[in-house]
Amino acid sequence: MSVDTAQQDNQTTGITTAMPADFYRLLKPRVMYLVIFTAIIGMLMAPGNINPFLGFVAILCISIGAGASGALNMWYDADIDAVMDRTAKRPIPDGRVEASQAFSFGMVLSFFSIAVLGLLVNWLSAFLLGFTIFFYAVVYTMWLKRSTPQNIVIGGAAGAFPPMIGWAAVTGSITIESIVLFAIIFLWTPPHFWALALWRLQDYDSAGVPMMPNVKGEKSTRNQILAYSVPLAIAGMLPALMGFASIYYGIIAVLLNGYFAWLAYKVWSKGNSENQYAHEKKLFGYSIFYLFALFSALGIDAIIAKVV
Repeated sequence: MSVDTAQQDNQTTGITTAMPADFYRLLKPRVMYLVIFTAIIGMLMAPGNINPFLGFVAILCISIGAGASGALNMWYDADIDAVMDRTAKRPIPDGRVEASQAFSFGMVLSFFSIAVLGLLVNWLSAFLLGFTIFFYAVVYTMWLKRSTPQNIVIGGAAGAFPPMIGWAAVTGSITIESIVLFAIIFLWTPPHFWALALWRLQDYDSAGVPMMPNVKGEKSTRNQILAYSVPLAIAGMLPALMGFASIYYGIIAVLLNGYFAWLAYKVWSKGNSENQYAHEKKLFGYSIFYLFALFSALGIDAIIAKVV
């Protein structure tokens, strides 16, 4: 019997038999990969070195903690996931995983990742990881997401902590440099998600999620996307301006931020297009590349600086 046939039979009889792949999807792997990547860059940029084994443990714990956040998010948001096209096939609304299983899975992973990180690496990084899980699962998912159009602005802090956690794993401290890395992701998050929210407006409206376009309107959202591109560009330049990244990184940052600002302007100006939301889709896609390219440049710059 195939997996799909078995799952269909289980749904018919009311029995849920979750497969390993379903639990893997609960971890929100695409988000988890970004968390792992930015945490590694934080570790590379931190002054000093970390034992390779402890470095591996730190990244493993950060990734498990990120996955735990995703599982708890899917557990609480199963009701709205079920009515959104983008999320209707997630394991819980699709009937492949029970909500109670997702909750238990998320809680076990949370405690495991925090405890291991604290015992084997240091407790500051463990505290930051625990706070990140709490902030995403409780502050953002349970409170902000359903109560305010500023949900992404404030909730974006959860996704901005990983490079700071990586930095703390190496140094055992929080410094202005790690806060700058935090600020880059924090300022990137609103235009990234609001570009998505503009062309997924009906999805969020159906689910009753007060995203900025639904509450304040498209014009206000476009204004804010453009406005955020300015402090984001400044934050992206700070590593070079403050001297913990090279001028070569600075040049790359100028180019990346310049194109980000141009796309934000196109969204704001709403130029003629056969596809009503073509500019929004382009900005959303580029924003993913932007963050990857910017942090890649920081990581390569840090590696070269340590080798030379």
